[in-house]
Amino acid sequence: MADPQFLSTAELVKQGAEARLYRTRFLGKPTIVKERFPKRYRHPELDEKLTHRRTVQEVRSILRCRRAGISAPVVYFVDYTSHCIFLEEVLGSVTVRDFIASTQQSASCKEELQQLAQRIGQILAKMHDEDVVHGDLTTSNMLLRRGPEDTESDLILIDFGLSYISALPEDKGVDLYVLEKAFLSTHPNTELLFEKLLKSYSASSRKSSAVIKKLDEVRLRGRKRSMVG
Repeated sequence: MADPQFLSTAELVKQGAEARLYRTRFLGKPTIVKERFPKRYRHPELDEKLTHRRTVQEVRSILRCRRAGISAPVVYFVDYTSHCIFLEEVLGSVTVRDFIASTQQSASCKEELQQLAQRIGQILAKMHDEDVVHGDLTTSNMLLRRGPEDTESDLILIDFGLSYISALPEDKGVDLYVLEKAFLSTHPNTELLFEKLLKSYSASSRKSSAVIKKLDEVRLRGRKRSMVG
């Protein structure tokens, strides 16, 4: 079990509605600890059950991705009693969000962004082919870590807190819709870039036709909701 005293000496990095993130060292390695804390508004037994399930799903999704060759943080240790996941801290990385924002300012880097969009599409296709639905796809939940000289940067998926396993095209279509909404609202004038991402996804996934069809349906529902208000 994770000692509460251990976390009291760790650096609190972020607190969200569902969890706290701490920076510390574990077994001599730079580590991020994700702690899911109790929700006082829920019945204790229900809260314990839901929190346990979410922790299990998150770890399962990360491990499934890593087994498939998709870069995600290494899971060092899981404490299901205190609902803490000890994860590799991805050093020397920047978020895809920050990378796109800085690269957009340079006209000469258009090709670099096209290549990045293609790689994101390939990796998400691979993830969905493994039936992992991320649940919170944004460019803030993707990291780029520079490799050795003259090698491609590593693209790492993070924050699987809302992830789950599903073979349904509907769930994967919603996953892409969440990314599209986040992508276009965060990065103005990138419609063509996202289109490139989807083309790459379609070319890379064995199951893409059904997923893209569902994405179109979800888009239509979203537009109808916007019109109705």
